[in-house]
Amino acid sequence: MRKILVLEDEATIREFVVINLKRSGYTVVEADSGERALELLGANPDIDIALCDIMLPGIDGFEVARTIRANSQQIGIILLTAKTQETDKVTGFMSGADDYITKPFSPSELLARVDALYRRLSLSMRDEGKVYQSGPFTVDLVSRTCTKNNVPVDLTQVEFMLMKTFMENKNVALSRAMLLDKVWGAGHGGEEKTVDVNMRRLRMKIEDDPSDPK
Repeated sequence: MRKILVLEDEATIREFVVINLKRSGYTVVEADSGERALELLGANPDIDIALCDIMLPGIDGFEVARTIRANSQQIGIILLTAKTQETDKVTGFMSGADDYITKPFSPSELLARVDALYRRLSLSMRDEGKVYQSGPFTVDLVSRTCTKNNVPVDLTQVEFMLMKTFMENKNVALSRAMLLDKVWGAGHGGEEKTVDVNMRRLRMKIEDDPSDPK
């Protein structure tokens, strides 16, 4: 079952999103507030992806994303926003989001982003038996875990895919465009700034000194 939480307080937008997801075979759980979304997440531990609007009364989408990440690194998070300011995108990624969609968006863009994230969540089925080691790091594609000096490092799906990509391309200089293609998927259409912010978040977790990355 592919289950998605849709958090959107505007009924017409929520209905548009839900209809298109259901047509594509997803099971959808709906919430019109951040408070309700957190209740549903607690009652539905099998949710794979949370699609969250940012601008909400009460608990906003950023706070919902941070709460999800405090409890799970496995759930995929996509933020919906009507804003295009750089700070909102950075805040979203630093809150734990894997991707974002700027309103207004088409059904094809919505489904492309959701499908791409779901494929990343399902990669372990094709990666059976693969374990990468480099320096102090071990990346196990079966258990979807990363350790540094045998100490677990909690990574989001995107952060894990970045580590996997680096392990598979040792001594190769990867451009931002290449990382977008390999991690977020071909034809993603996202900005290269997406890579920068997620790399900053990853360095905060794996580097001894994030300001002087090795």
